[in-house]
Amino acid sequence: MDKGRNHRVTLAQRKSEERFRQVVEAAPNAMVMANKAGLIEMVNAQAERVFGYSRQEMLGQPVEILIPEHFRHIHPALRDMFNAEPRSRPMGGGRDLYARRKDGSEFPVEIGLNPIETDDGPMVLSAIVDISDRKQKEDRIQAALREKDILLGEIHHRVKNNLQLVHSLLDLQSSQIDDPVVLGMLRDSQNRIRSMVLIHQTLYQSKDFATVDFASFLESLLPALVASYGMDSDRIALGVDLAEVHLPLSTAIPCGLVVNELVTNAFKHAFPEQRRGAITVGLTHEGPGHVGLMVSDDGIGIPDDLDLERTVTLGLQLVTLLTDQLGGAVSIQRANPTRFALRFPVQR
Repeated sequence: MDKGRNHRVTLAQRKSEERFRQVVEAAPNAMVMANKAGLIEMVNAQAERVFGYSRQEMLGQPVEILIPEHFRHIHPALRDMFNAEPRSRPMGGGRDLYARRKDGSEFPVEIGLNPIETDDGPMVLSAIVDISDRKQKEDRIQAALREKDILLGEIHHRVKNNLQLVHSLLDLQSSQIDDPVVLGMLRDSQNRIRSMVLIHQTLYQSKDFATVDFASFLESLLPALVASYGMDSDRIALGVDLAEVHLPLSTAIPCGLVVNELVTNAFKHAFPEQRRGAITVGLTHEGPGHVGLMVSDDGIGIPDDLDLERTVTLGLQLVTLLTDQLGGAVSIQRANPTRFALRFPVQR
């Protein structure tokens, strides 16, 4: 009875091993099984095709023959580490892996390691995938992205230069005009152009052409406005409270113009007769997908008889139009302090 039972068990084991070999042989990936000493015990037909060796040339050889020469010296230590804690896992831990063909050429691979218990002791079955095509496609994509970044950088650079040219032309025009009202209008136009120049310059100098670091932009814009209007920093203090906010170009430009108009308006009207005071610009995250922008001053305030919805002042008209363009809403506090608070959505 025992002999019959043992025979059946042996036959079942042989059938199981045969099925295993058939599965390995039919696998679409190169399969290489090595023993604890690193000698190749079994390969499949795909391994022959991938590596260019015949089955007989690989069997009994160290698995290092399939590894590039400059990596071979570290492989035994890595094999010992795996044998100390065998478990199914990808090889390499996120590193780029390469294999070596019989002709000496190297190619990128992904390798899955699987510990196998056999009658001859523990083995490691490696599933090896040649990812040359994928790497080539990834390289082409990366090259295209680099070309796109260079192109976008050049576009922002040229737009900035063209805007600076317009700014310079207005400056030349200003030198031929004596009317203070017209000069003021030209200076306001120059500052609006400067705001757009700084946005494109911020993008050109950044690594991300998709969004503008708006806090960084404001830190460049506000001192430029102070210099443009000749504000005495000892008389009018300019404070900022800026969260890290990144805006797409389509949002950054109108938002930058809003800040330009509101700060300029405060410079012009909030502190008459050498009055002292402070202007504060704030930038905050306002819940999911929204940004808050605030410009306030402790000046004389907005007169009660001034109808802000019907004002003919170009600056405030622009603020209203730009707020609509942003899809936002603006709230106004007329005094103590005077505050314009804008809240608008940001599409990621």
